Amino acid sequence: MADVDGRLGTAAAANADDSQKKLGTRVFKKSSPNSKITVYLGKRDFIDHLSMVDPIDGVILVDPEYLKERKVYAHVLAAFRYGREDLDVLGLTFRKDLYLVTRQVYPPPTDQTTKPLTRLQERLLKKLGSNAYPFCFELPSCTTPASVTLQPAPGDTGKPCGVDYELKAYVADGPDDKTHKRNSVQLAIRKLTYAPEEPAPQPSAEAIKDFIMSSGTLRLEATLDKEKYYHGESIAVNVLVDNNAGKSVKKVKISVRQYADICLFSTAQYKCNVAELESDEGFPIQPSQTGWCKVFYLTPLLSTNRDKRGLALDGQLKHEDTNLASSTIISDPSQKENLGIVVHYKVKVRLILGFGSSDLSVELPFTMTHPKPIESPDVSRKASVVPVDGQPGEPALDTNLIQLDTDFDSHADDDLIFEDFARLRLKGHEGDEAEA
Repeated sequence: MADVDGRLGTAAAANADDSQKKLGTRVFKKSSPNSKITVYLGKRDFIDHLSMVDPIDGVILVDPEYLKERKVYAHVLAAFRYGREDLDVLGLTFRKDLYLVTRQVYPPPTDQTTKPLTRLQERLLKKLGSNAYPFCFELPSCTTPASVTLQPAPGDTGKPCGVDYELKAYVADGPDDKTHKRNSVQLAIRKLTYAPEEPAPQPSAEAIKDFIMSSGTLRLEATLDKEKYYHGESIAVNVLVDNNAGKSVKKVKISVRQYADICLFSTAQYKCNVAELESDEGFPIQPSQTGWCKVFYLTPLLSTNRDKRGLALDGQLKHEDTNLASSTIISDPSQKENLGIVVHYKVKVRLILGFGSSDLSVELPFTMTHPKPIESPDVSRKASVVPVDGQPGEPALDTNLIQLDTDFDSHADDDLIFEDFARLRLKGHEGDEAEA
């Protein structure tokens, strides 16, 4: 009986594995309007891990008979749009290019250093045939901007302002030639940043206020329970008040503020409250009352701030899949201008003293970020390189900076699930022209 149960358990496990394999690997694809070139990409989000950035790699399928003597190029462009598209007149555009890199994909150049293929690229090349060619872009870490979208107003049309990334493949005689929509492919991708996992000091601030017409001081001390918060987490604010003055404290106001520094010709700063509360519970704090202490909780969420125009969001995605912009990690202050939009957060605690007395406040900076993904990107690439002129190159050892399916040998070619690469829009802009 035990043997039967064991065989049944083994069969069930095998069936579970088979069903899992049937899910396959999702691959995004997009073709040019004339269907002569098609781009295949494994994902749309690329993470800056501070030590390195996920490589932007994929495969381009070409039609050699259509190309004739022309070439196929691919580029990655990071641009900051700071004005509406309908205002672009007389050749003037309200955008600033922050980063641009171009690669020749077809015919494969012999003077460029070959990169090891990822497993996804190998499977795509095997499935698509001899007219498919791989490409790879490696962005510099921390010196390239993160994707940030400024939330548009409900009635706004066109592409929203912010920093966005574009992967483009096109047919041309040279890399700087004018491109045509009929034989080019344009895809919107995102670059996101995770804050380092190293522990940071617990944010704490103190302020003391003297009064001209009365003796004694009012002391305010505020502390956060930690320095780093993930999107959707509640922020615990511990407030301590020592009132040795002759004034009473009426209530307390606490707010979480997002600051967005717009780095153009001159730096302008915009601030917006993303969570706030006002409490008079336990108030007033009478003169000579010391040791008053209370913990308040606030949760900054995009769902409660969708009506605020200009709020910085993480990338150009619809509301169901995005969130407030993550804090910008600046490793080199001299490169701040190349980041386009720099986002940071502070908690402000303010004591309201009433008529005739100015308020007392402190600010506590903190980091808002994403949790580190469970799967590590440090998986070895296959020990093969991009073939040159149809000849395989010498094996090379490298680090695979993108997490892919490790069960490569057991997968058949038909487990690749191709999905059309459609534009992801902000809510309220579903009718806009698809650009990605």
